[in-house]
Amino acid sequence: MIEVADLTKVFGTVTAVNRVSFDVREGEIFGFLGPNGAGKTTTTRMLTGVIPMDGGSARIFGYDIRREPVLAKQRFGVVPETSNAYVDLTAWQNLMLMGELYGLDRARAKERSRDLLETLGLYGRRDQKVKGYSKGMKQRLILAMALLHEPELLFLDEPTGGLDVQSTQMIFSMLRTLNDAGTTIFLTTHNMEEANRLCDRVGIIRSGRIVAIDAPERLKTAIDRVHRIEVSFDRVVPARALAGLDGVAGASRRGDKWLITAEDRDRAIRSLVAFSGDHGAQILTLHTLAPSLDEVFLRLTGEGGL
Repeated sequence: MIEVADLTKVFGTVTAVNRVSFDVREGEIFGFLGPNGAGKTTTTRMLTGVIPMDGGSARIFGYDIRREPVLAKQRFGVVPETSNAYVDLTAWQNLMLMGELYGLDRARAKERSRDLLETLGLYGRRDQKVKGYSKGMKQRLILAMALLHEPELLFLDEPTGGLDVQSTQMIFSMLRTLNDAGTTIFLTTHNMEEANRLCDRVGIIRSGRIVAIDAPERLKTAIDRVHRIEVSFDRVVPARALAGLDGVAGASRRGDKWLITAEDRDRAIRSLVAFSGDHGAQILTLHTLAPSLDEVFLRLTGEGGL
């Protein structure tokens, strides 16, 4: 769906995006993460044709975004970081204008506008000028504007930044529904929890360079060379018995549980299960403890990152 190779953007003496390469597969939600100033928004603006690239290439639906921008733009929608709705027009007028720009049949544009505004909780305010909308309402409106022409691909740049919980949940619920129906989503976000829950894969950018691309769970396990397992038994178990198990590097008490460290998590878990069976010590709970996506993000983007 998106193919990026050696994408580069320079502002004066600063290389904001430095030979970035990645791809986005059809039907996935791809999260693009990074600290402020890392190059996320600049990359998104190049991919959507807002600013020119200084090097490399980007193809969307197979179209070169520099040479065939209109053919690509007809098939994707964009939700920018700040609202681009016309504030002196009503929500309905904004959507009718978008329908004309995309060449939609008038009847179809009206039908789509009604459905989207109802879904996003704005239909009752459709005839109010956008200048009177809250930030959450404006963000929901520009999502409706981006979806009016039923795009196959949706770019979102920090779509829930500064929004209340209700608006955030409404937007992310709609994104899940769209993705389930086949829409590919490119999501730039600082919300690690939502990226973890929503995204099939995430790319992490630092100082204009990609430092990691993978599924969230694989990234979590990749940065921890020593795995942690928390286990509890229905009876007292001596530490030396657990520490001597195959694959177990160490065992320490944590309340009524044991914290097991292991370099080979699978082997350690198999040893714990075998120990339970051999010694009649029933396992009550067993959890593998992975770092959060927040921890992955901080390790990969901090001064001591990978």
